[in-house]
Amino acid sequence: MLSLLRTELRKLLPYRTFWVILGIYVLMLFLILHMGSSVTINGQSAGSNFYKFPDFWMMLTYIASWFNLLLGILIIILVTDEFSFRTFRQQVIDGLFRSEVIAAKLLVVVLVAFFATLVLTVLGLGFGLVYAPNISAEKITGNMMYLVYYFVQALGYMSLAMLFGFLLRKNGLAIIAFLVFSKIIEPILRFPLDDQLDQFFPVKTFSSLTPMPGQDILDSALGASVALSPQQAVLPAAAYILLFVGLSYTLLKARDL
Repeated sequence: MLSLLRTELRKLLPYRTFWVILGIYVLMLFLILHMGSSVTINGQSAGSNFYKFPDFWMMLTYIASWFNLLLGILIIILVTDEFSFRTFRQQVIDGLFRSEVIAAKLLVVVLVAFFATLVLTVLGLGFGLVYAPNISAEKITGNMMYLVYYFVQALGYMSLAMLFGFLLRKNGLAIIAFLVFSKIIEPILRFPLDDQLDQFFPVKTFSSLTPMPGQDILDSALGASVALSPQQAVLPAAAYILLFVGLSYTLLKARDL
């Protein structure tokens, strides 16, 4: 595994697109959190309430969840580039098993998810310690489990993106298909179904890991479809991750490189 990770890092570290997309991810989160300090309601600053622990972790991961599509696009680019430059083919010729090719890309997915979660942790602690009122160790560590939920969610979106990359092999087409499926096709498929089925679709399962604060109250008031709680969504999300990785391997094994 370490040799696979070293090989991937040799390809990633000098790759400018990799750093640009991660930089955009960090910058956008930083700017949104920075703007939160200047929010005013009825002429009064609401900044301190925005950063209030322990609820801040739930708000932070919900905000970050919108940028998981960006991380998914990054994974699609990394996978499809391997087909464009025939590096997958060369790796297999050099003696790498196709299962190891998938394992190497899965390591990249885990690495990016860990980086994104680490960024959230640092930004959350940084802004929270500066702006949050009545700070205590108990309040800071409360709800930090949402960082774990976010890590699983990031893995989920990127594993789905990886599947589209292996399926379509062209970055533009795969990115469009990934976005359209996530934001249009799945919601259309879910719409006529009963809530008990609707909540188990993959993208909705992933989104359930980091709900908007107060989402359950809003859904009850509007009569919206129910969703899994973060605790309930972890196992289905993990099952989808394994499924998408398994399908990616099946595609790689069955098709010519």
